[in-house]
Amino acid sequence: MLIRFFYMLREGGVPVSITEFLTLLEALAARIVSLSAEEFYWLARAVIVKDERYYDRFDIVFAAHFRGLEAAFETLVAELPAEWLRRTNELFLTDEEKARIESLGGWDKLMETLRARLEEQKERHQGGSKWIGTGGTSPFGAYGYNPEGVRIGQHESRNRRAVKVWDRRDFANLDDSIELGTRNIKIALRRLRKFARQGAADQFDIDGTIDLTARNAGILDIHMVPERHNAVKVLLFLDVGGSMDDHVRICQELFSATRSEFKHLEYFYFHNFVYESVWKDNRRRHSERIPTMEVMRTYGADYKLVFVGDATMSPYEILQPGGSIEHWNDEPGSAWARRLLASYPRHAWLNPEPEDRWEWTPSVRITREIFDERMYPMTLKGLDRAMRALS
Repeated sequence: MLIRFFYMLREGGVPVSITEFLTLLEALAARIVSLSAEEFYWLARAVIVKDERYYDRFDIVFAAHFRGLEAAFETLVAELPAEWLRRTNELFLTDEEKARIESLGGWDKLMETLRARLEEQKERHQGGSKWIGTGGTSPFGAYGYNPEGVRIGQHESRNRRAVKVWDRRDFANLDDSIELGTRNIKIALRRLRKFARQGAADQFDIDGTIDLTARNAGILDIHMVPERHNAVKVLLFLDVGGSMDDHVRICQELFSATRSEFKHLEYFYFHNFVYESVWKDNRRRHSERIPTMEVMRTYGADYKLVFVGDATMSPYEILQPGGSIEHWNDEPGSAWARRLLASYPRHAWLNPEPEDRWEWTPSVRITREIFDERMYPMTLKGLDRAMRALS
């Protein structure tokens, strides 16, 4: 069975040699791990994969080869999630049933109808298609479905079809201490390196000391120099919450890598798209916001502007005044984005969504147009292309 696994790894593009395969067999013979698929996975990956760029290929081959080995066991120990028991009024529809449900027909009609419903409705509703309620096909409410609506009172997204959310949500800050998987990201970011010595002369300069001592007829002349730092300045805008919850790990790795690579790094958070204000702390984002105009006045045009987000949202959030799902924005997000791009000529958008999905998402196409097609996937190749564009 393991011989077949070895050949599948070679066919899948993982550079594994006979030596590494024999080392894996020796480790198994020594019973370094117990007989579980998970422990074998970690052992095999540690022995076979020598470069993080092949982790994904290894995972694909491993899943294809060992699929189903623990399925019976997992079926026995799985527990029914408590949420399934509590949300008895949650609506689930087939794709065909969803296709038969029509939207109200645009932003203005949606807002006008919501105002009318708020004035008319007097009691709780469940399972309908008109009123604000739960478990139905109305454009307003929770745990139902509508192709274009306002989500009200629901814990998290289900179908990601809401164009506005009537709720207060709390997001977590990205952790810059995350180190797992950041090495290759750091290598890609180093294309932006431009070193300079700044500050107090507090480091011993061996070459300079030898040169000065020689010029001073052998009398010791110690030379000190300032610490060498990457002089590149980066302005990082990070999308958090909503659909970005699926990409928290890769964003944390990127955030951690940028914090360690760039001394001159300023970062801000936004949700879905940038508007008139951003924030530094997600726990205080409702009370401590920073005007976007102040950011542009504070940081000069020599900063490299980098946005990180999946750009997956309703097009209204980019193009429409009031389109933000969390507040009423007097100007569309596209206007604020263009102001930022005019202030920072070197800019790029990093998208954690797979590149083959971009053409099928209208908001991604709009964002790419605004950013002059400077959108890059969050892969090693994508990061490399983005760093070249920023250089």
